[in-house]
This record gives sequence, structure tokens and C-alpha cells, in this order.
Amino acid sequence: MITLKNAAQITAMRDAGRITGEALLIARDMVRPGISTYEIDQAIRHHIEKCGATPAFLGYHGFPASACISINDEVIHGIPAKDRILKDGDIVKIDTGATYRGYVGDSARTIPVGNVSEEAKKLIQVTRDSFWAGVEKLEAGNRLGDVGSAIDTLVRQNGFSTVKRYVGHGIGTNMHEQPDVPNFGTPGRGIRLSAGMTLAIEPMVNVGRADVIELNDGWTVKTADRSLSAHYENTVALTSNGVLILTEVEKGF
Repeated sequence: MITLKNAAQITAMRDAGRITGEALLIARDMVRPGISTYEIDQAIRHHIEKCGATPAFLGYHGFPASACISINDEVIHGIPAKDRILKDGDIVKIDTGATYRGYVGDSARTIPVGNVSEEAKKLIQVTRDSFWAGVEKLEAGNRLGDVGSAIDTLVRQNGFSTVKRYVGHGIGTNMHEQPDVPNFGTPGRGIRLSAGMTLAIEPMVNVGRADVIELNDGWTVKTADRSLSAHYENTVALTSNGVLILTEVEKGF
């Protein structure tokens, strides 16, 4: 069942989203060659807890950290570790969330480490742009297929592929609520959008094929062909006055 949120609930979600977005800014400013993903994760956890919130990922279905930190061909759900050291030329995906006063924020960014290839720069930008292409279709009366189609069309126009095995989701008092929000679809098909919906829209985009594999750790997902992958996510609210980006703290990031 899809749970529509009223204005007060969306305001509460904005607070959770702000804390989440701030944590990602802290993480972005830490990214450099030589730092471990563990250090980044610990800084994210410290900020979230300092704000009086709870890291939404920590312990979620047994996940052992406050952020999923995935490098290069890792798509999502990478586990931070002291021996996972970022190198010049890497791209790192940082996905985290905060629960504050009963509501959850969820957001992800892909960040270049030092000097990255032109292909990596393009991948990061196209993934971000595809999110905004989807947001442009977030309008009461439209359908989820309109959103997914806009994302996937932009990705394919740029020669990349959209991951289809993993999708976005509704969000609110729980991290994952109905509906599923695919990053692909058919215009005019799918659930009809209405004011009060709160969604985590999160395109995952590969340089190569869309196929992915899950590693034996039970979490980390990689591209099957070992190509680079990028991820961009915000928690958004559809209101009668338009779309609110609840996890965006700094424009352009």
C-alpha cells in the first residue's frame, strides 16, 4: 500500500533529508587518494548521531555500516573497511540515510577521486542528469513509467545502460515502502502519481551492459562486465505545489 504524506509529515522528512544530505557533503569533502572507506563511514555516522538521528543503514537487514561505499565497478552496497583505500582515478559511490523523529532520508552520490578519466566524468554527469530528467516527469496525474522512461532514455542516448535489477522505492517511516520506482519504463504505464507521494529516485548507470552480479559477502553488487558504474539518489516529495528535493543541501551536488 502506498502511504501518502501530509504537509507536517513531509516537513519531518525534510529534517531527516537535511541530515542525510549534510552527511554526504562531509563525505564528499573527505574523498581523496589514500583515505579508507571506513574513515568516511565513521564520519557519516558521527554526523548523523551528532544531529540526534540514527544511521538508517546500520543494522538494516544486518548491514554492518552507516553507509554503502562502492568503488568503480561496484554498483551498490559496498561494505566500508579499513583496508579499502581510495586511489587516484577511482570513482566512489556513497549511499547513506538517517532516521530522525521517525522518518527516513536516503541519498547517494558518485564522487571522483583525484584525476579521473573523461569517460568517468561523463558517466557521473549523465547519471546525475538522468535523475533530474526523471524529476521533470514527477507531476500528479503522470505515471511511474513516465519517470523511468525519462531516466532510461537519457542514459541510452549517452551510450550507457540503466541497471534494471535494482530500483528506487517509496520512503517514509520505513526505508523501503511502496511503490517500487524503476529507472526504466513505458510512458503512460505504471502507478499514477499523486500529491503526498515520497520517493527515493536512484538511477544506477553502467558504462557497459546493465547486467550485475552479487558477491559472496551477500551485499556488494558489481557490474557483470566489470565496467564502471555510477549512482545518484535523492529523497523527493510530490506536493500540490511541485516537487521538493528533501535530501538536497547544496545545489549542484
